[in-house]
Amino acid sequence: MIMRGEGGMESVARDVFQWSHFSQEKQLDFNGHLILAGRRRLLVDPPPLSAEGLTAIRQGGPIDAIILTNRDHVREAATYRGLFRTRILTHELDAPLMDLAIDGTFTHGDQLPGGLSIIHLPDGKSPGESALLLQRDGGILILGDALIGRPPGLLNFLPPDKFADFERARSGVSRLLGYAFDTVLVGDGASISTGGKEAVQRAVLGEQ
Repeated sequence: MIMRGEGGMESVARDVFQWSHFSQEKQLDFNGHLILAGRRRLLVDPPPLSAEGLTAIRQGGPIDAIILTNRDHVREAATYRGLFRTRILTHELDAPLMDLAIDGTFTHGDQLPGGLSIIHLPDGKSPGESALLLQRDGGILILGDALIGRPPGLLNFLPPDKFADFERARSGVSRLLGYAFDTVLVGDGASISTGGKEAVQRAVLGEQ
């Protein structure tokens, strides 16, 4: 299990860093991720960064893209697009539903800069809900709203009333079980450093 410190940038996997911003409304951490892949540097679902976090990212070099896993994780993407002079990418189904201009889209099976594979999870809270998979170090999976890390050490779905059809959403998330991964980094809550696939399976089967 990976716990967060407010505003701090923490290494959570090789060349992957996570920071958090505590949501008083939701009473859990909103997490963002910085991925270093060769010469590529990517931000995922970025919540507010501390001054120290902003400085660290600026000193590291250009950001190739900001990736949004769903329409509800815009967070500070527009601000950081301007600060880092980069582009925003999201799933093609979510792009027209957002209140900001999107610079590019992806779909299921696409490979993004840095070797990120896109896994579309149909029938989620957001029509374009997508997971990101780094196929190294046993597999590193990054989730948006498909599952949240609450309570710490477990993965769970959002409440059923967040979905048009909860059972179809559960079936969509089961697509993840066809991939190899061990670490699960979540957009909301506490991430899981090892045993992540088993945690996803328990959530899909309702075995908590």
